Amino acid sequence: FLEVGCGTGFVLQGLATRFPSTRFTGAEFHVEGLPFAAERVPGAEFLQLDARQLPFEAEFDVVGLFDVLEHIPEDDRVLAAVATACKPGGTVMITVPQHPWLWSVVDEKASHVRRYTRAMLLDRLAGAGLRPVLATSFVSLLLPLLVQVRRRRDKEAFEPLAEFEIAPWKNGLLALVMALERLLIRAGVRWPWGASLLVVARRPGP
Repeated sequence: FLEVGCGTGFVLQGLATRFPSTRFTGAEFHVEGLPFAAERVPGAEFLQLDARQLPFEAEFDVVGLFDVLEHIPEDDRVLAAVATACKPGGTVMITVPQHPWLWSVVDEKASHVRRYTRAMLLDRLAGAGLRPVLATSFVSLLLPLLVQVRRRRDKEAFEPLAEFEIAPWKNGLLALVMALERLLIRAGVRWPWGASLLVVARRPGP
C-alpha cells in the first residue's frame, strides 16, 4: 500500500493497525512531517517525493490519496503518476473536498486550489486510464450544518483552529452521525451530495 501525501502518518497509522500484515509506504513532499510519520508507523517505509513524479512502475496493489489532489494544480500529472505506480488490476482510493459552491475561507487557509465536482474527478481519472468502481459523497448527513458554519465563518475573523474547538459531547454526537453514514455506505448507499467525495478506481489489467 502506497499513500501519496501521507503527512505525519495519521491515516497510515490507522491502516497499519487494521491491516498489520500489509507492507506500507508513505510518500510526502514536505519532509518535516516524515519523522512523525515514522514514529507513528515504525514498520513502514517513508520517502520524500513529489506526487507529480513518483519513481514507481507497477509496484503497488493499492495507492491512496486522501485529501491531497485539491492542493496540487497539476492533478492530472499526479493521477498519471499514481496510475503508473499501481499494478495492473490494482486499486486507487481517493478522497477530495466536493462542491465548488462550498468554497470558503477555510479552503483558502488550507491552501486548496479547487473543490471538485464528481464529474470533474471522474474525468481526471479517465484521463489517467483509471476506471471507477465506486463513487460516493460523504459528510452528507452533516452537510446542512457545515454550510451554515462555513457561511458564518466567512463573515467573521478567521480562526484556523475554530473547527477543532468542539465540546466533547458535540464531538461524540458528530462521530455517531459519521459512523451511521459509513455503515450505510457499506450497506450500499451512495450519497449524491456531501462535503467530500470518495472514489475507488482500478487500473485495467489482470
